[in-house]
Amino acid sequence: MASLPKPVEPAPLRWRPLAAHDLPVVAGLEARIHAAPWSERNFRDALAAGYSARVGARGERILAYGVLMLGPGEAQLLNLSVVPDARRMGLGRALLYQFVDDARRLHADQLFLEVRVGNRPAIALYEQAGFTAIARRIAYYPPAVPGAAREDALVMRRELGTLPPLT
Repeated sequence: MASLPKPVEPAPLRWRPLAAHDLPVVAGLEARIHAAPWSERNFRDALAAGYSARVGARGERILAYGVLMLGPGEAQLLNLSVVPDARRMGLGRALLYQFVDDARRLHADQLFLEVRVGNRPAIALYEQAGFTAIARRIAYYPPAVPGAAREDALVMRRELGTLPPLT
């Protein structure tokens, strides 16, 4: 009796710092994911400024990326993105937790982020990670689709010193 071939296991996901050679790929992904994407120059400037920036890659394919800015006593999550066909696999959560740990390790007391009010999956992720809404920026984001209205941003914060570490 012939046996079926074993399924090919995907390469493991590897988290690493965002590098200059990743910028064209990440900017291309960004343009496909977001209605108001960062440019390659935005990512280059973030690297030059020393922001914490990471990618999650399986083999050579980047599936997730993000940028965290640190300041005195606080941090701000500037970008956290997962390619559409890799969503709902825990990559966004894993990257968020890495950034929360970075902010704590570097003595930030709180971490801020902004998210489109219509991005319910992201808001749910942030709430599960201990973020709470603290403000709303009216008509902050450009329309997600041409001809639509601008979208509000929800400003969220997570206290880092008072909540237990994420696991």
